[in-house]
Amino acid sequence: MKFLVAVDGSTEAGNALQYATDIAVAAEGEITVVHAVHPAVYDEGGSEPITTFSDAEQRLILENIEGAEERGSDVLDDALDRAEDAGVDVEAELLYGDPVGEIVDYAEVEGFDGIYVGHRGRTGRAELMLGSVAKAIVERATVPVTVVR
Repeated sequence: MKFLVAVDGSTEAGNALQYATDIAVAAEGEITVVHAVHPAVYDEGGSEPITTFSDAEQRLILENIEGAEERGSDVLDDALDRAEDAGVDVEAELLYGDPVGEIVDYAEVEGFDGIYVGHRGRTGRAELMLGSVAKAIVERATVPVTVVR
């Protein structure tokens, strides 16, 4: 079985990787970890919801392409190390573009049996402003998606 794990460096993505690794070991499967480089706004703050635009200005950062590639490579290297340490056959792929579209399209084209993704559980205004990659992947994917917190 082939599993795709979307990683972004968050604790939740790490939890999804651990869960997928456990499943891959049991199923004698393989994992491909992916990170989508999409220079955009990301949350540099804590776990509290963003409730005002002032909060957003203090916590949200616009990233450039070089920074996004470097961060993405670091995230993938960490994920590769973790999966290899667990004894799983693992590959990594840096994708370019909107994470939802790129992850879903890559999973379909490459014939993955399932997608694993972490979910931060934002609520309220933060969810409206930033959206939910996990939710959008679930809605668009043509293969089963496991969402891990």
